[in-house]
Amino acid sequence: MKNLKLLFVVFTLFVFSASAAVFNPIKPTDKLRADIVNIIGPNCPYEYDKNECTAEVLFTINSNREIIVLSVTSPNEKAEPYLKNKLNYKKISYTPTRVGEIFLLPLRMVRKY
Repeated sequence: MKNLKLLFVVFTLFVFSASAAVFNPIKPTDKLRADIVNIIGPNCPYEYDKNECTAEVLFTINSNREIIVLSVTSPNEKAEPYLKNKLNYKKISYTPTRVGEIFLLPLRMVRKY
């Protein structure tokens, strides 16, 4: 009976810790999005046969208000190093409500002729 109680307590702690670890990124505000778009600029490493570049950027903002890119998901291989180079450790005017919040920013850049 004692082992059963101990097993129940361990299982309960495991369930609560696993549910607390659910990953739910925040969509950035319009002001933050505008700051990031200004940093990235109009250029993107487009593929020759496509007129647009899409990507999803997962990032956080540290206590110095610098963007730290965690990952970039894109069908374009050149987009990841390009966006990381443009965004990593760039200062922005946005102040996060909590340091360490994780944001997910979907990007769609269209080539202008």
